[in-house]
Amino acid sequence: MIKKKISDVKSSDVEMKGALKVKKQILIGKDDGSNDIIMRLFTVGPGGNTPLHTHNFEHLVKIEKGEAVVVDSDGEHNVSEGSVVYVKPNEMHQFLNRSDGDLQFICVIPAQD
Repeated sequence: MIKKKISDVKSSDVEMKGALKVKKQILIGKDDGSNDIIMRLFTVGPGGNTPLHTHNFEHLVKIEKGEAVVVDSDGEHNVSEGSVVYVKPNEMHQFLNRSDGDLQFICVIPAQD
C-alpha cells in the first residue's frame, strides 16, 4: 500500500501549448506501481486555464477547491468544489479559472505509454 501527503508530492508546470498558470502533481502513478490508472492534482491560478484539447481516453475529475468554467462542445458550464465531471474519450474540453483564488481538481486517467 502506498500512502502519501499531497503536500509532499512534487509539483511541476504544465507546459502543454495553451496551458496558462497550471501546475500538476502526480499523486499516484507508475512510479508507485500503478500500471492501469493515474491520479493527478491540477492547480490552476487565477485567470489561468488548461488547454482546449481532446485525446482518446476518458477522465474522471473532482473539483477540490474553487470554481471552474468547464468548456466542451456544448459551451461553458460552471462547476465548483464538490462537483464531478466525466470527460469522454475524444471529447473537447478545457477548465478555466475566472476567480480570484486557486482552482484545484483531481483528475484520474488510464495509464498511458
